[in-house]
Amino acid sequence: MANKHQMMQRAIRHYREVTGKTEVTMREVAEWAVKNMGMKLPTPVSAIDRLAKEFSQAAREETKYDSKTGDPYRVNHVITVKQGDEQFHLWLDIDHASRKDMLKSLIMRREQMISDGLHLTYDADHWNNINPTEEHIQMVMDFTEDIEERKAATMAKEEAA
Repeated sequence: MANKHQMMQRAIRHYREVTGKTEVTMREVAEWAVKNMGMKLPTPVSAIDRLAKEFSQAAREETKYDSKTGDPYRVNHVITVKQGDEQFHLWLDIDHASRKDMLKSLIMRREQMISDGLHLTYDADHWNNINPTEEHIQMVMDFTEDIEERKAATMAKEEAA
């Protein structure tokens, strides 16, 4: 039996087949699925859950500057904590986080980057395989130069200000 996301993926494919569209917004797919497939609308999130999500976004965006280097850094970092059968996110202030928790948070973010890079590579490989007459898209996964270039651009921008 298909799970909810698999059913939604089928609905997206079906919508594309029915309409002939290859580029779609998920809002149009959702409206169509409710009207034509009897898809049920989810229960709205509570006001407190929505506010908590907004707080998470605000925390993710907060940046300060290192007093020695002047480099920007993210203030708030998240770790996943398991308590019994429940799992939740615990937010840490980088200036007060223990080494153990900070390492856990940084490893989690690195793992996300690796997963993104892996899927980006699979996507590029697939496109290259189905388009053998086109120039292949090459994705470089070593970000060392990119990071150094952005650091330099940030410093140049700050010096110009």
